[in-house]
Amino acid sequence: MLYQVSKIQKRFLSIMVLLAIVLNTKATPRDSLAPTPPMGFMTWNKYEENINEQLIRQIADKMATDGYAAAGYKYIFIDDAWQGGRDKRNNIIPDPKKFPSGMKALADYVHSRGLLLGIYSDAAQLTCAGYTGSYDFEEQDAKTFAEWGIDYLKYDYCHAPSDSAVAHKRYKKMGDALQNSGRKMALGICEWGQLNPEKWAHQAGGSLWRISYDVRDMWKDIVKQGGMGILDIINIAEPLYTYAGPGHWLDMDMLIVGLDGKGGPSSDLGGIGCSYTEYQTQMSMWCMFASPLAMSHDILNENEATRRILLNKEIIAINQDALGDAARRINYPGTCRIYLRKLSGNRQALAIMNPSDKPQRLQFPLSIIGKEAQYTLKDVWEHTTTRPQKTWKGTLQPHETKVFIVKAPQITI
Repeated sequence: MLYQVSKIQKRFLSIMVLLAIVLNTKATPRDSLAPTPPMGFMTWNKYEENINEQLIRQIADKMATDGYAAAGYKYIFIDDAWQGGRDKRNNIIPDPKKFPSGMKALADYVHSRGLLLGIYSDAAQLTCAGYTGSYDFEEQDAKTFAEWGIDYLKYDYCHAPSDSAVAHKRYKKMGDALQNSGRKMALGICEWGQLNPEKWAHQAGGSLWRISYDVRDMWKDIVKQGGMGILDIINIAEPLYTYAGPGHWLDMDMLIVGLDGKGGPSSDLGGIGCSYTEYQTQMSMWCMFASPLAMSHDILNENEATRRILLNKEIIAINQDALGDAARRINYPGTCRIYLRKLSGNRQALAIMNPSDKPQRLQFPLSIIGKEAQYTLKDVWEHTTTRPQKTWKGTLQPHETKVFIVKAPQITI
């Protein structure tokens, strides 16, 4: 009898595995590298090329002891300008003046603080800033990164051919190299969305892929020089929500929260700075769309307004929700926009955004969520909870976004 039960169980499990494969044909083993959107700190916006091992250690100490690691920010992403060329065996090496102890020692230190280390390269001979890239050295560089203990690679596309098929080929070559390196390293594809990476980046091994040009410290592009503001990137993300999911994410670029228009790359092309209402909207919508969260402000000298936004556990929980859905916009008349994101535990996240330059008074039935019933709304920024209600009404200031966790006995989308 025991043998018969075991045989039935084995057959049932085999059927379930086959069914899972059929129903989830897009899943890959690489999806386990980033089951939720990666969170951390990226060096470029604040420090540009002025990076060194002492700075990275200071950032690691800050993140480990001042609440960031506990909130989920586990990565330090070293961006461009760490490279020192190649040695006699063509092994890529760090700049000996910036990183005299070497990358392995730095990775060991970052890991000792309970964090992960990301690094940067490019799918061409040179990076965006003119340093050594990885084209034609993919296998060799991936093995070097593995030996150093790197956990993530941001792979840029400057100086590379503007052809989607070529981009796919070059990224897949690096994705395969990382896969064969002997170490688990997530691949961040930084092609800027112009070659439709949503159609091939996941298959190429990407755990995430950029959907736009670089974000600038502004609400929206008004100078028309090609810069991307918060609203511009939200507009690009809106129709792409179906491509996001556990292990493969839409990368809306760095968080500009707290930059305050103080120079650096984010101040180019019209980046004059944002209000903290606008910064809060960026955090809200990056979390609603399940984008990776890469801080880029002066983390060693930050203010409390910045910390309040970046360390809000309730909005981070939306970003990191295990279900992995990205928000979709609800078709509703008026100036304000309404977004819904399905969450685990029979819940949803509801975001209401005012993209206009004037205050907007809004009232709408909560039946748009999918079922006409009473709902409890928990405001994740005000930390208040309403009584069960059938409608929502309120006033949104210019560029403000309100976010709620919605609960009901049953929610049908």
